[in-house]
Amino acid sequence: MIRKAPVSMIMTPHVITLAQDDNLEKAEKLFKSYNIRHIPVVEKNVVVGMLSYSDLLRLSFADITNSNDTAVDVMIYNMFTIHQVMKKNIESVSSSCSIKEVAKILAKKEFHALPVINNNQLVGIVTTTDLINYLLEQF
Repeated sequence: MIRKAPVSMIMTPHVITLAQDDNLEKAEKLFKSYNIRHIPVVEKNVVVGMLSYSDLLRLSFADITNSNDTAVDVMIYNMFTIHQVMKKNIESVSSSCSIKEVAKILAKKEFHALPVINNNQLVGIVTTTDLINYLLEQF
């Protein structure tokens, strides 16, 4: 294990993003088609928020109705904007930040994903899954 390994070693560099004026139905399609749980919301490649799949699940009635009726979800999604649902004022890290430091942030703050930003521009995303996979490779 490299003692001060940078997060750039484990981050996902090609990030799926959303704009604030995208709709929540698009967000759900991205979550499902890419099998991801967090999407940075950007404006001109500057991160302005983070949307998680659990944010959408809180709006959805799917768990209550036990149905796959997407019409209900679409109706609910049309009542809210990404800006209303996304987390704002999120923490981020630079690509030179150590994996250990990222692990501390994820553990302490109970986040599951952090955008990786250099010079105020999104260059990647690091998740708890990235961290676990890195640790598994070490053993």
